[in-house]
Amino acid sequence: MVSTATMSTMRSLTQNWSFTQVGGEQGTKHDEWLAASQFPTTVHVELLKAKRIPDPFLGLNEWDVQWVGESDWAFKNTFEVSPKELAATNIDLVFDGLDTFASVEFNGYKILDTENQFIAHRVPVKQYLKQGANELVITFSSAFLKGRKLEKASGKFHLWNGDSSRLHVRKAQYNYGWDWGPVLMTIGPWKPVSLHTYNAHFTDLDVRSQVSEALDVKVTVDFTLSEKTSGLASIVLRSAQGYAIHTENDLQFESGSARAEFHFSIGELELWYPVGYGKQPLYTVEVTVSDTQGNTLDMKTQKVSFRRVRVVQEPLVDQEGLTFLFEVNNVRIFCGGSNWIPADSFLTTLTPERYRAWLQLLVDGNQNMIRVWGGGIYEYDVFYDICDELGILVWQDFMFGCGQYPAYDSFLKLIEVEAEQNVKRLRHHPSIVIFAGNNEDYQLAESLNIVDYSDETSDFRETKFPARYIYERTLPSIVKKLCDIYYHRGSPYSTPGTVTTDKTLGDLHQWNVWHGSQEPWHNWDILAGRFVSEFGMEGYPNIRTVDYWLAGDASERYPQSRINNNHNKADGFERRLELYLVENFKHAFDMDSYVYYTQVMQAETLAAAYRLWRRNWRGKGREHTAGALVWQINDCWPTASWAIVDYFLRPKPAYFTISRELRPYTVGMTRKEKKIFANDLSAAKFTIATILEVWGTNSTLSEKTAKLEVTCFDLHSSWTAQFSKDVLLAPNSSTELYSGDLPGQPVRTKQSEVPRVIIVSARLIDASGTVLGRYSNWPEPFKFIKFPPIKDLGLAVSSDGDSVMLSTQKPIKGIILDVEGEDVKWSDQAIDLVPGDPQIVEAVGLKGREVKIRFLGDGTA
Repeated sequence: MVSTATMSTMRSLTQNWSFTQVGGEQGTKHDEWLAASQFPTTVHVELLKAKRIPDPFLGLNEWDVQWVGESDWAFKNTFEVSPKELAATNIDLVFDGLDTFASVEFNGYKILDTENQFIAHRVPVKQYLKQGANELVITFSSAFLKGRKLEKASGKFHLWNGDSSRLHVRKAQYNYGWDWGPVLMTIGPWKPVSLHTYNAHFTDLDVRSQVSEALDVKVTVDFTLSEKTSGLASIVLRSAQGYAIHTENDLQFESGSARAEFHFSIGELELWYPVGYGKQPLYTVEVTVSDTQGNTLDMKTQKVSFRRVRVVQEPLVDQEGLTFLFEVNNVRIFCGGSNWIPADSFLTTLTPERYRAWLQLLVDGNQNMIRVWGGGIYEYDVFYDICDELGILVWQDFMFGCGQYPAYDSFLKLIEVEAEQNVKRLRHHPSIVIFAGNNEDYQLAESLNIVDYSDETSDFRETKFPARYIYERTLPSIVKKLCDIYYHRGSPYSTPGTVTTDKTLGDLHQWNVWHGSQEPWHNWDILAGRFVSEFGMEGYPNIRTVDYWLAGDASERYPQSRINNNHNKADGFERRLELYLVENFKHAFDMDSYVYYTQVMQAETLAAAYRLWRRNWRGKGREHTAGALVWQINDCWPTASWAIVDYFLRPKPAYFTISRELRPYTVGMTRKEKKIFANDLSAAKFTIATILEVWGTNSTLSEKTAKLEVTCFDLHSSWTAQFSKDVLLAPNSSTELYSGDLPGQPVRTKQSEVPRVIIVSARLIDASGTVLGRYSNWPEPFKFIKFPPIKDLGLAVSSDGDSVMLSTQKPIKGIILDVEGEDVKWSDQAIDLVPGDPQIVEAVGLKGREVKIRFLGDGTA
């Protein structure tokens, strides 16, 4: 019979919490304790629910709540302890996460001081416990003020975004404000607090698998207990259906640790694949440990999967440099995905349902990778659980972003604990395929000219770039010791000795569209890198989101208003937005129009990047670009930013254009003008030919036969031309399909000759007549196009209640659908429509309402 007194038991303390402002009068009255509405929680969340502060997401209210983050706060809990709990050999209080500087007292005894949001703490408290009521008080000091003191003592360093004191504080860096987020310095117990009773418990469970190139599997299970005790362990590996696949009974252990190892031949276990390439089977490992009398001490389960992952950096057959690509189970994967920032300024408001909705949007948008950016948090467990389930590859940064971080001894000790805890917590997830040391810290160092890439052997702590010690010594050694996940020094990072802007090595943040040299988006092809882990373009969110933050103030409902400015944090955003708008569109400035034009611009920009970079994935040895991760998929508050889905999970049109470019089969086109001079002596005698190139992509692992159908339309006449050909799309590759003169476009001999407005529609069609992929190529810039009157378009819009049917007699560019009132869940947006190719858009929630339609040249500009 099992003695329950020896069982490890964890009890979450979720009830009877209250909080107060320490030594202040703004949030609570003197000695006033307000009941917490939930737990875990943070101060802003509770003050909002108690109606003690205005909503910082509305208007200019962000600036009226700054005092919250600059004040001290206390949280108090009273809980009962039973005689049975008191009888346990060991009793600990476990704090999964405190934000950030906290002093903890238990029954009047000080038991803990904390200074890192990202780590958990365990404190033995048996000696302080008493039967009946016990009081726990956690006092939080202002992280902002603490950081300023640390900076004064240890030095001021360079950074991009936020207050420079953040570099000394191990707290989510985006709380200090970023170029897409507000300054909201959260404070409080942001993760669970629990009472743990036990005789012995697991302090570490390390389940690893090695999948060989032949795809057989070796599994090792290592565990360590809190006590150096002896006993027996049982290990069971179960399938997703709950069947026991392998059982290891009566495994003897001594000194509180043991290892088991077992092997599986090819096919005995199902392998885990990224979405689109196979299944995502999730197995369970159950480990139970008992003492020598047969009493169960502890039991732990862990979800695991089995896959072989390599980051391949090898010479290309036709270009300089090395590949930078991910290979899963011997399959090379083009990674089309997004960057992820924390999905809320107030993390404790996030629910598993919201996480699932976000990540399902990613998968529904045909994306297969997400990068957890280094200025936020190591995400909650549920985030990675869902990625495992959905087959999303995860690029995981360590939490350093855009800064010249210090490396003094006390700071390094915090980093070591942080890295060890989080690597142990995350390493079993099959979705995580890379750890990266930081976000853009090497780039910042290059901009300051403080990095010597010829030096690979120094200690670095006494240099002007001391954090190299963290990224090149501390973190890689911890990752190597604790897991088998690939470690990359930073993002972006090339190779040792090379600058981060080298497009032939490593990963690249390509910000020369928007930032930097502000290149036209049409130059994405020449801006490509081996793996583009950041790039982007701003666009306004859904007009409903704009109206939400305007909070009914009609006088502020124009693009340049003070409130709208506060809800776009990017430096110089007005100049940059207008630069790209005026270069490409004839646009209007009313609020609704500005939302429309920035959205279409963002959609065009980002789709072009994915289209051109997928073309660069050309088969083994020619993977010139192996990934594209847009900045960013999400927002942490209602704002105008680079996000492709806004805070309320409303996709922008760019989400849909990216989705189209990441379908298993796509077709792409470019048109380039080629000027040929008659001789070397004259600049006035030349001809201008327009060259059309067409290619297809196929992300599946089988070749695909299809018909390429190309149709050309003259926007201002009834002229059309069409050709088609049978094509074979190579597996897991792009395939060039056509190159030649643009049909219908005469060769010009004068620069003043206005070219015909020829729209080219290309479709890939399979044997059953199904359209595998479509794309319409328009002449650019769009501002030069004289669009036909609406009455001449022959546009037809009809609905059956759940979908909208679109057809036209003239090509139409950039269709956005909307309705009055509550939003509709559309299956597509930013649609290009051509004659003879009607399209159907699903419309969940349409409920018979009239559909509003907007497009370029619709007369509103």
